[in-house]
Amino acid sequence: MNAPHEVSLVTDDSRRAALLEGLAKILPDAALLWKPEDTAPYECDGLAAYRQLPVAVVLPDSEEQVCAILRLCHALQVPVVPRGAGTSLSGGAMPIATGLVLSLAKFKRIVGVDARARTAVVQPGVRNLAISEAAAPHGLYYAPDPSSQIACTIGGNVSENSGGVHCLKYGLTVHNVLRVRAVTMAGEVVEFGSEAPDAPGLDLLAAMIGSEGMLAVVTEVTVKLIPKPQLAQVIMASFDDVAKGGNAVADVIGAGIIPAGLEMMDKPATAAVEEFVRAGYDLDAAAILLCESDGTTEEVAEEIERMSEVLRASGATRIAVSQSESERLRFWSGRKNAFPAAGRISPDYYCMDGTIPRKHIGTLLTRIEEMERKYGLRCMNVFHAGDGNMHPLILFDGADQDQWHRAELFGSDILESCVELGGTVTGEHGVGVEKLNSMCVQFSPEEREMFFAVKAAFDPARLLNPDKAIPTLARCAEYGRMHVKRGLLPHPDLPRF
Repeated sequence: MNAPHEVSLVTDDSRRAALLEGLAKILPDAALLWKPEDTAPYECDGLAAYRQLPVAVVLPDSEEQVCAILRLCHALQVPVVPRGAGTSLSGGAMPIATGLVLSLAKFKRIVGVDARARTAVVQPGVRNLAISEAAAPHGLYYAPDPSSQIACTIGGNVSENSGGVHCLKYGLTVHNVLRVRAVTMAGEVVEFGSEAPDAPGLDLLAAMIGSEGMLAVVTEVTVKLIPKPQLAQVIMASFDDVAKGGNAVADVIGAGIIPAGLEMMDKPATAAVEEFVRAGYDLDAAAILLCESDGTTEEVAEEIERMSEVLRASGATRIAVSQSESERLRFWSGRKNAFPAAGRISPDYYCMDGTIPRKHIGTLLTRIEEMERKYGLRCMNVFHAGDGNMHPLILFDGADQDQWHRAELFGSDILESCVELGGTVTGEHGVGVEKLNSMCVQFSPEEREMFFAVKAAFDPARLLNPDKAIPTLARCAEYGRMHVKRGLLPHPDLPRF
């Protein structure tokens, strides 16, 4: 099987005119943006280092309009990039120069909350946090809670398979979504999953979740809701060495304990955060762990005691337990504000997203310290320690091209270390355009061809969010040559040059 052909693009004025004329028949004037000053806000997502203006941006407010838009673009062979809130950190929502951005921002209706079934049906533009707010009167909430939950949308969460600080116990988006309604590039409405315990036919729901907008455009989502716990408390454990803190994570899980949340931050991260939100962190510690327990009063008391024992045995120098709900929320506020805190102390930061086996957390943190010296850049480490999802924040000045180049190399080094340690190049931020090269390291040519086969089953013309998430054979060949020039060893499955 050969790599898919290149996308047929809008390359002449007549086709552009045909596109805009067709869109004007589908949408009101206010929902069609084509002037550069109007499309500029859509030129990038949260990974602002990569920018591109599209031909146009459309903001439909009904599924019928979405179907009509996609049918038009399919007929004209115009690529389409679906977009939610634009909080993605991997360039997944970056426009195609000769394509269309399809924004689902107007799809923000909560269709309904069923307290008895513990489900909610929502449109893709609904904010993550808004689901829990709507479910709160019923004593329920939606578990996945990415740090951007105040702004990110459920459609984007589905596209990226987002997690959050409580994903260890309650799972990622894929574990909390029952059904997805979507529209294919050909304009056909399809449904994945079901509100019933099982769905007829092939189980393609998991394939849709985390597909980064490459298979279909989400128009409605049914999510699971869970009861609010009676009580929740969080331990802040201090360590005088980052490796000890990393090893303590594996010790907690190894003891048979699955905390509601298990997060880690190193000293540079806690220092930046404490100045920003005054979370009450131990600034003398080389690293801190936040370990949360939730459930009944008796369950929490027992689990807090067990976790404290394990943490002390693992080398914790100090243990503090939240004594009120406000203190618990304050501890978590620091973790959830780590990214904006990084933005206060550095002109720019590059957030990585790799996953490794928990037993290797200490090893990777030690390597990152060595990389700081190698590349001459600082790095803050803050991550979902419980499931080994690392989020190193590389600090640099984007106005300095040399620093940006070193930051990219630093990031690639981290991701390739994740692969070497038995992990993967992404956890919850997606591949987008950012990690295409790193995918060449992790996956063989045969595996990548299978990825393209799945893509072709849904979108044979490769028009829906093209050239994202799956690297071509040619790109990987070029990256292989770069590895040789840098003196790095390519993945065993990469061709040698």
